Amino acid sequence: MTAESTAASHPGVRSRSQHQRRRRIVQAAAALASRGGVEAMQMRTVAERAGVALGTLYRYFPSKMDLVVAVVSEEMDTLEGSLERRPPRSATAAGRAVEVLMRATRGLMREPELADALIRSLLLSDVKTDFGNRMTGMLARVTGTDADAGEGGESRILLRSLSSVWVMEMIEMLRGHTTNEEIQARLEIAAARLLADF
Repeated sequence: MTAESTAASHPGVRSRSQHQRRRRIVQAAAALASRGGVEAMQMRTVAERAGVALGTLYRYFPSKMDLVVAVVSEEMDTLEGSLERRPPRSATAAGRAVEVLMRATRGLMREPELADALIRSLLLSDVKTDFGNRMTGMLARVTGTDADAGEGGESRILLRSLSSVWVMEMIEMLRGHTTNEEIQARLEIAAARLLADF
């Protein structure tokens, strides 16, 4: 029995191999971006590095921006996993929110080229991404406001505003205009004001 016929007769095998292939593609793209930014994420190079045909890559990701969004999503998955393993311990909602944002900062800044590529792409891309909603959701969980799940809820708007402040701080850091300590100090002030009633 060939691998193809095994996959055809066992859909779980096919989906597992598809998942692994997709993961290899995303990891290859992230590795390239971490060394040379979005410009280094040439589709042909990503396909070669991931060990897949170019047509296969385009089947999973129709454009480079779709691939960038997948890399962003993978980074968000990593952050969420980290929060589940080690939840923030601050006594206040604002403190826990800042812990999450600073953990995200440290995670992204381990690979500054990748961070720059991802944030630049998020700002310039017309590809829809759920980055803002996911970050807001993480902040809602750690601040105990998950019950206010509606997008128009006041607490969600305040948390979204705090995550927007963080994105702007990340841009300043990537430009070399600020430090971790300065970002944390400003986020603490913003969080204390925005989340005062949490």
